[in-house]
Amino acid sequence: MKKVNLVSIKTISDYHQLMGHKKPLHPLVTVINLETMDRLPFDRSVNLVYDFYCITLKKHTGLTFKYGQQDYDFNDGTMFFMAPKQVFGFLINNGQTAKLKGWALLFHPDFLWNTSLASTIKKFEYFEYSVNEALHISDKEEAIVTNIVEIIEQEYQSNIDNFSQDIIIAQIESLLNYADRFYQRQFVTRKKVNHQILMQLEKLLEDYFKSESPMNNGLPTVQYISNHLHISPNYLSRLLTTLTNKSTQQFIQDKVVEIAKEKLSTTDLSVGEIAYELGFEHPQSFSKMFKNKTSLSPLEFRASFN
Repeated sequence: MKKVNLVSIKTISDYHQLMGHKKPLHPLVTVINLETMDRLPFDRSVNLVYDFYCITLKKHTGLTFKYGQQDYDFNDGTMFFMAPKQVFGFLINNGQTAKLKGWALLFHPDFLWNTSLASTIKKFEYFEYSVNEALHISDKEEAIVTNIVEIIEQEYQSNIDNFSQDIIIAQIESLLNYADRFYQRQFVTRKKVNHQILMQLEKLLEDYFKSESPMNNGLPTVQYISNHLHISPNYLSRLLTTLTNKSTQQFIQDKVVEIAKEKLSTTDLSVGEIAYELGFEHPQSFSKMFKNKTSLSPLEFRASFN
């Protein structure tokens, strides 16, 4: 197995130095034109960890990135969003030549200090999507986000004054809001990918309830499902909400009710036995959930088949 180094980059100045750029004009925020990078400072595959935020638009050929659990070649306009301490990697093959295009916006958490964005940036869940999916944008969307980044670059390249931070923060927030909109569109338009996730989720739940796992471990948790699908809980929740108008927990409960209906209508198992087989510690909890979902108690539902 090819050895992969781990490189930790603490500051934006450290990033500039590593990548062979001039000293940054601002110590806490910078925009990198990737076309100015003639070569990467690595001769083999490497994982990078930043202590700052990184938003990147990459259009590369001849280079593959490891972003969470997925590999991306970035031949088309693709964005990804990294929070501090997340990991991504360059997958470099011998003799590989990378042609870099795009930009990277880097900003340190200290730049957000004492601003509203310092707390609200946590609401942008796609910073946690690194375990699954980058953002694929159209030419029109690319023009929008690139224009915002150009304004940020122009602002910190000008004489810094009392308004500079507020203006840059406002542009970063605008960029994040547009990305939020584009991700919402992606949930709908990338039907093949999302359909596969739904199919995997259905099979995962079916296999779980056919096994002895419910009796041994209880109902499947959102974290259990996310781990097995290799996507973050937030990404899964938002995808399901967009496509099915259900949260992950609601999706699980609906599956439980579906299986319970089958057992109630086709077997002589007692309500307590069914509750136990489905992973409930107390039959009362099962009956309460079933009635909340169907407006009938389990016994009333069974009686409707007689």
